[in-house]
Amino acid sequence: MNIKLIAIGKTDSKPLQTLIEEYTKRLSFYIKFDLEIIPDIKNVKNLSEAQQKQKEGELILSKISNTDYLVLLDENGKEFTSVKFSEELQKRMNTGIKTLVFVIGGPYGFSEEVYKSAKGKIALSQMTFSHQMIRLFFIEQIYRGFTILKNEPYHHQ
Repeated sequence: MNIKLIAIGKTDSKPLQTLIEEYTKRLSFYIKFDLEIIPDIKNVKNLSEAQQKQKEGELILSKISNTDYLVLLDENGKEFTSVKFSEELQKRMNTGIKTLVFVIGGPYGFSEEVYKSAKGKIALSQMTFSHQMIRLFFIEQIYRGFTILKNEPYHHQ
């Protein structure tokens, strides 16, 4: 199985980018992982919230194939402990999915078309984090999930 994380907009913070690269490198020892960044929509001040979600949604859906298993990072999604998330990763691998795709949307969330295409939603917290920080947190959680599955000493209970 491959895992792909799609996110809207580049990471401006150099320290965050360095950490994202570090955890992406660590993750590569366990699974093929890709981080795909969709550039920010231009002239968003001329667009309504709905128009911005629609344009971002079209770009997101253009990056996904019919065989991908799409999961959205969404504040209304299911919350997991790290151990339960690792079990969810194992479950997805056991079903024979070729590519598991997670998406971090733009500031207003996702278009209806993206929601309809998704097979699930995950919430990392009830708190709000910047989209740039969520990338790091989520990649670290995927890495943590694989260390849990391999019984490695990274995660402590």
